Amino acid sequence: MNNLKTWVKESNNIVIFTGAGISTESGIPDFRSPGGIWSKMQPIMFQDFMSSEESQIESWKRKFVIDQDMKIAKPNIGHKVIAELYSANKVSYVLTQNIDNLHHDSGIAPDKIIELHGNSTYAKCLDCKKRYELDYIKMFLEHKINNYTQPPKCLDCNGIIKSATISFGQPMPEKEMKIAEEASINCDLFIAIGSSLKVYPAAGLPILAKNNGAKLVILNREPTELDSIANEVINKEIGETLEHLLT
Repeated sequence: MNNLKTWVKESNNIVIFTGAGISTESGIPDFRSPGGIWSKMQPIMFQDFMSSEESQIESWKRKFVIDQDMKIAKPNIGHKVIAELYSANKVSYVLTQNIDNLHHDSGIAPDKIIELHGNSTYAKCLDCKKRYELDYIKMFLEHKINNYTQPPKCLDCNGIIKSATISFGQPMPEKEMKIAEEASINCDLFIAIGSSLKVYPAAGLPILAKNNGAKLVILNREPTELDSIANEVINKEIGETLEHLLT
């Protein structure tokens, strides 16, 4: 921990990489962990979503159940410490696998948050990219069409509307991945927080940073597959560990 504190003080180009573990302290479940939603039901693959209106309707049903946790969640001390480091010009980018918008809510500039798996707080047309707020989608499903018998279509182009998240089988966003890769190559300290570091290509970013000369710190409650290449591994609670960086 003392090493991390020293490296943060010495560094001026930190990249923060966050996974589900940072948001569990805000009350958002880790979907991939034992007991999480993906252990209870098979995720809907992107190809199935695209080819089946039934899959689209089921996806929307699941989303509005899952969103009950996200809607009441607030940034926790971990998010706030990262925001303070950003305000102190220490952090150049926050790369996140999370879709909960909590880094935005903590006050970090939107263009410095790279959402590798998208954002669950709105939807968009997959063809023309028109943005839709979730209240519209929910109203459409619950009121306009009885019992979710038809999924919503884009008002402009009649394309498929989908939550602005990356589903299983869906290609990663090219623009975001390019920015994330460049940030990882150029940083001097890469801190991976609350991620199992199993989901690629996002989990390749810490390796990219380390291979280009950055120090790599992994903060996670459980061991990860990349611990062997890290300069420091901290298996402790995330919020209280990060809070010590400000003391």
